[in-house]
Amino acid sequence: MKILFATSNPGKLREAQAILTKVELVLTSDYKVEMPEETGSTFEENARLKSEAGFTQTGIPTLAEDSGLVVEALDGRPGIYSARYAGGPEANNIRVLKEMEGVANRRAKFVCVASYTDQNGTRTFTGELKGEIATTPKGSNGFGYDPIFIFDGEKTTAEITPEEKDGISHRGKALKAFQDWFISQASGEPTPR
Repeated sequence: MKILFATSNPGKLREAQAILTKVELVLTSDYKVEMPEETGSTFEENARLKSEAGFTQTGIPTLAEDSGLVVEALDGRPGIYSARYAGGPEANNIRVLKEMEGVANRRAKFVCVASYTDQNGTRTFTGELKGEIATTPKGSNGFGYDPIFIFDGEKTTAEITPEEKDGISHRGKALKAFQDWFISQASGEPTPR
């Protein structure tokens, strides 16, 4: 069964295709879907806006996600504004590092909410990856805030392979939870807890 994946971000698409091995994704761009503005105040609201828009416009079950970086010392910023915090990936990283200069509490987490909409309604799945903000960018893999996010006390998510990242990431956790649920629904098995 085909599922529409609501994103224009090539990094998110690559990760989703690598994680969702049992689901066939098609892109909203193939169907001229007009994506709504992300006007929600939470990751869940924004993810739901996108999955519901995709399904409403095409009638094809739609998966969307919203994700970002939540920094404790910055009162949760950049949060839902992660992609547009300072105008682009490099500028976003520079702004966060500047705002964190001299700050002792460097705790942060990546959060992802995946939202799936079909004729039965909408269901959401959440994943998190806890870590801390580095003092300087390191690594060339990944995208977005990966070069400044230390996940294991030592390495950033830009210093590991895409496959390693998919196994631990916030997006990996949310999308795997969706896939497990989706397969259990299709096979009629009880939903795993």
